[in-house]
Amino acid sequence: MNFVSVRVIANDMKRLVGFYENTTGLTATWYTEDFAELATPSCTLAIASKKTMDLFGASAAHPADNRTAIVEFRVDDVDQEYENLKKVVSEFVQEPTTQPWGNRSLMFRDPEGNLVNFFTPVSAQAIEKYST
Repeated sequence: MNFVSVRVIANDMKRLVGFYENTTGLTATWYTEDFAELATPSCTLAIASKKTMDLFGASAAHPADNRTAIVEFRVDDVDQEYENLKKVVSEFVQEPTTQPWGNRSLMFRDPEGNLVNFFTPVSAQAIEKYST
């Protein structure tokens, strides 16, 4: 089995895709007006409109309704990312903080309310974990 992607359902595709392009520096690949992906070497963030969920069943997923999952990106310098994000992020949940497990993390919400974590491994154990 291979974990391939996380898909976020959006009310406003252009706004959400643009937000992730701005915050990650990645360029989205648009497959249709209702589906785009931002690919990294390890995983893909897929963004789809509510219309795509109607193909699975109208109540399968709801945009702007997530309160359990966190979309996470490992970054080189979380403190520098925080300075850059101040221009585009309207809601920070947590400013850069070093966690007990060795990651320095920054949490914020995207325009649809999804929780996003940017983190940088800082302890020897965390650095080793992500170097393999």
